Amino acid sequence: MAKKGEKRKLIGLVSEESGERIYYTSKNTMNTTEKLSLKKYSPKLRKHVIFTETKKNLGRNEAPKR
Repeated sequence: MAKKGEKRKLIGLVSEESGERIYYTSKNTMNTTEKLSLKKYSPKLRKHVIFTETKKNLGRNEAPKR
C-alpha cells in the first residue's frame, strides 16, 4: 500500500520502434518532470532501442495514441 503523499509513480516504457511495452519503472515526479527516455534491450527486435515513458494504465503492449 502506498504511503500518503507518495511522490514516486509507476510508469511504463514503450519501444519507439516496435510499440511494445515490456519495461516498468518508477520515477520521482518532483525531481524529474520531463519524460523519461532510456535505451534498453528489446527481445522482439533483438537489439537495444530507445524506450520512452508512457502512462502505466494503458493496456498491455499498447502504444500511446499520437
